[in-house]
Amino acid sequence: MAFETFETEDHYARLADSYDANWAHTAEYVSRMSELIADRVRIQAGERVADVGAGTGLFLRAFDDAITAENPIACIDPSRPMLDQLPDDARLTPVQATAEQVAAREVRLPDDELDVILMKEVIHHVSDIDTMVKGLAAQMAHGGRFLVVTLPPQLDYPLFEAALQRFGERQPEPDGIAGAMRAAGLEVEQALEEFPVRVSRDHYIELVGRRWMSVLSTFTDEELADGLDEMRRRHPQEHLEFADRFAFILGVKP
Repeated sequence: MAFETFETEDHYARLADSYDANWAHTAEYVSRMSELIADRVRIQAGERVADVGAGTGLFLRAFDDAITAENPIACIDPSRPMLDQLPDDARLTPVQATAEQVAAREVRLPDDELDVILMKEVIHHVSDIDTMVKGLAAQMAHGGRFLVVTLPPQLDYPLFEAALQRFGERQPEPDGIAGAMRAAGLEVEQALEEFPVRVSRDHYIELVGRRWMSVLSTFTDEELADGLDEMRRRHPQEHLEFADRFAFILGVKP
């Protein structure tokens, strides 16, 4: 997560202790997402890796087979409470910084060049995507892979309408991210992956009430309560079923 505002910092500081538990209802998703990441970045033993927006390290299993204590992964996140939840593992090096700070070389990473950069559900927090992508691409080795995983602006989530609309207004288009990668000299591939979700309605409403998504922190307590009431009216069923779609944008440095 690369967060430039107090609002967003406060959101993740508040969620840190329970962040991983928010995904407990969909362990299959975490496993499949990790596999899709691993398939795309194709990490090899000894390669230098940075997870920009690593948070609690929930998706680091994508790199399990290749990272070692001698060649640790840089787990980058501006939220100290989130980094404090990283596993106690010598293969992980926490770095407290934003994506912009890393791109501008304002912080020192364990390695001067990177073979793999991952940004999962982070890029919507970046104010100047073109500059950030250019700065990170300049730090990639030849043959390096830069993978962005992000939600598209249009969601099928059973959220209240104002949240869906606000999310769409704030979320960058995958094509724009791909364009920034091409402008930075990377060869780009794009794909959309779909994850079927079936979850208890009450559990999902509880997640929303805890402001599980960062966009929910932009609503007042009263607005959020009204939104939860709207969700209860619109979704009286015991379980919710919907498609969770993610854009995968992979840039490779020639």
